[in-house]
Parts: sequence; structure tokens; C-alpha cells
Amino acid sequence: MQYHAVINGYPVSAHYDDQNVEEIFIPLLRRLQQLHESRARRIIAFIAAPPATGKSTLVDFLSHLAAQLPGMPAVQALGMDGFHYHQDYILSHTVVRNGKEIEMRRVKGAPDTFDVQRLRDTLLALRAGNLRWPAYDRMLHDVVEEAIPVTAPIVLVEGNYLLLDQPIWRDLPRDYAVFITADEILLRQRLIERKHQAVARIQRIQPHKRLGRLIQQRVHQRVHPLRHVLAGDAFRPQRGKAPLLQYIADS
Repeated sequence: MQYHAVINGYPVSAHYDDQNVEEIFIPLLRRLQQLHESRARRIIAFIAAPPATGKSTLVDFLSHLAAQLPGMPAVQALGMDGFHYHQDYILSHTVVRNGKEIEMRRVKGAPDTFDVQRLRDTLLALRAGNLRWPAYDRMLHDVVEEAIPVTAPIVLVEGNYLLLDQPIWRDLPRDYAVFITADEILLRQRLIERKHQAVARIQRIQPHKRLGRLIQQRVHQRVHPLRHVLAGDAFRPQRGKAPLLQYIADS
């Protein structure tokens, strides 16, 4: 199945194998529907994965797919990047790495550059009712508050660290979790391509500004340890170069 969308401001074309749609994606959505009906409240499902696995596109596709299924409640896709600390905070604070204090901006995107306590509080509030969700603007390189009204009874939240086994992260409220993995070489290639696309876009829009700092920005291939989700429902991962849906489980 071919899917075209604009994700994080960029046009994206993705192909999802029909067998995966029928045997993985639709059963996943129906499972979330069952949870929604049995628990009689909003369901929050995590899609956790390293950068460049295609998780933003996947959750957008799942939201689109849900709208085509008879009797399926609305599914809304959200990202955790809106819970970065604001850029002015990142530029004015430091973190410790290997016993040395360094500027936080040098590791922007690492777990400690996110306001995880605020993410936890917002997820708890989301279970109880509708709210407005923050977004991350990749052109501004900053958070936009209350950008997305959340009203759907099933919510898919995607992000790199949602299953991170660290304080507060491990206690993020959820009803279901999915972990995606992919070949490391493929992820490296995708990350490099993403940086080139970002540079090209800024050159078109802001040709008068210096791009050296952006071009030299470090691409982090290191994935922080992710906690395997509980051994409940599971789909056997398929071998190949495409991103893999590796673990699916109730929480």
C-alpha cells in the first residue's frame, strides 16, 4: 500500500506491504479498539524507536488506516518532540557527560534535553480528557505550545525514548507499547539523508544565513537502552532491510 503525506513539514512517500497491513497493522488497531471498549476511556499507545525508523510516518499512516476500518474509533498520531526543553533553556543550561560539564545544546535530542516530568503529567491529563499538545517546529528548532488539539479516543504517541529504562521515563503512563527496530546501516543512511534535506531546505528559504553549524551538527547513532515491553501479544518480526515491528504488548 502506497502512502503519501506531509510529515514534520516534509513530503513523504512510504510503501507498506499489504501482508503487513492485514496481519500486523489492522490487528494492532483492532487490539487498541478492544482496549478502548474494555477500559471505557482513552487509550494511549507508544510507538518507540531509534531515529529514522519511520515512526512518525507509521503513526500517521495508522491514523489514516483506522479511518478506513468499519466501526473503528478515531486514532490520532502525536510526537513526543514537543516536550523538548525550549531552545532558550537548552542554550542557557549544561549537562554532565563523562564527568565533564558541557553545553546542553551539544547533545540536544538526548533524553535529558526533554522535560520528561511534563510529558508524564500531560499523559496523565490526556487519559482524563481532551487537551492541546505541544509540537516541535523543525524550522524554528523550538517547541510550539498548545499546537495540536487532542480529541481522539485512541492516541498513538511516537518517540525515541518512550520505553527508556530510566527514572520517570519508565513510569510514563501507557496502555500499549510497540518497539520498532531496523538495520543500523539503514538508519545511518537515513539520518545522513535527513540532514542533507534539512540543509537544502534552509538554503532555499534562508540563503543569507550561515549553515556551517547546522551542517557540522553531530548525528547521534547511539540508541539509549530500551526496555523490552511485557511479553503479552507479540508478532514475529520479519527479516529484511525495512524497519521491523519487533515487540507489541499490553501494559
